[in-house]
Amino acid sequence: MQHNHRASITGIGSYLPNKILSNYDLEKMIDTSNEWIVQRTGIRERRIVDDGVITSDLGVQASLRAMEDAGVSAQDIDMIITSTITPDHIFPATSCYLQHKLGTPKAGAFDILAACSGFIYALAIGESFVNSGAGKTVLVVGAECLSKITDYKDRSTCVLFGDGAGAVIIQKSATKHEILSTTLVADGSQADVLIMPGGGSKYPSSPETIQQRAHYIQFKGKEVFKLAINNMTNLILETAEKNSLKLEDIDLIIPHQSNMRIIEATMERLGLPMEKAFVNIDKYGNTSSASVPIAIDEARKEGRLKRGDIVMLVAFGGGLTWGSSVIRW
Repeated sequence: MQHNHRASITGIGSYLPNKILSNYDLEKMIDTSNEWIVQRTGIRERRIVDDGVITSDLGVQASLRAMEDAGVSAQDIDMIITSTITPDHIFPATSCYLQHKLGTPKAGAFDILAACSGFIYALAIGESFVNSGAGKTVLVVGAECLSKITDYKDRSTCVLFGDGAGAVIIQKSATKHEILSTTLVADGSQADVLIMPGGGSKYPSSPETIQQRAHYIQFKGKEVFKLAINNMTNLILETAEKNSLKLEDIDLIIPHQSNMRIIEATMERLGLPMEKAFVNIDKYGNTSSASVPIAIDEARKEGRLKRGDIVMLVAFGGGLTWGSSVIRW
């Protein structure tokens, strides 16, 4: 029956810049070592855009791949939702640049900002549009050029971040990857543990903000580490319960790729083996909004997703924000 079809992921695409910044490259730039970085984060290298390449450029490439995968044309797209903390400009929305570059004549376009949880937030909005009938074909993009706001003089943060983009098409479908649920949570009382202070209405750009390096990511690692593990663990348990699933029913968890130790600790708390988590942080570092869709695309290419599998996406990021989504593959 047609009316039973629900919002599903019908196409997936990702794009990563070619340029690799390895831990050995970072050793030449700051006081750090490959061993230190791998031990604390699990990251070995990350991708960095060339000069002049911007977030919408990465978003376009991922979007074209997702559109091709879904078999949809630019004419079909009703809505573009981009999650990013590194927009081309503070305004207008990066989604509007995507709308122009992709040539989607009837698409509405807007950005959302939920940091590393942003892709799941954007997915939830896209799912709602499609399920309500407000849009038939929604393009959801997570795209970041974090290298542009990374302080390469701060050895505690600059080892973490990379650039990339991922995108999905959401439509109603009887045969594709059905979105069973999305859950979104936030705690603004912890907003300052992960922040780029400069450039907004509180600290507008000035010689002082530049001098204070306020236009780069600032990050209290220890606090974020504990909060991420606790909140992701609880959210996975709650999400499983909400969907009447036992933890062993979940075939694959695709977490935001922030830190290998966070992923390991979360899986350990859940009593699940690491092979049930998809990990690619070693190659790309933390790509914020882009990490979950890039991981979905790679998991599929590696044959980790089989028809009928129950897949859980989970992310945690600045805001603080966290979110989950359950998909029947």
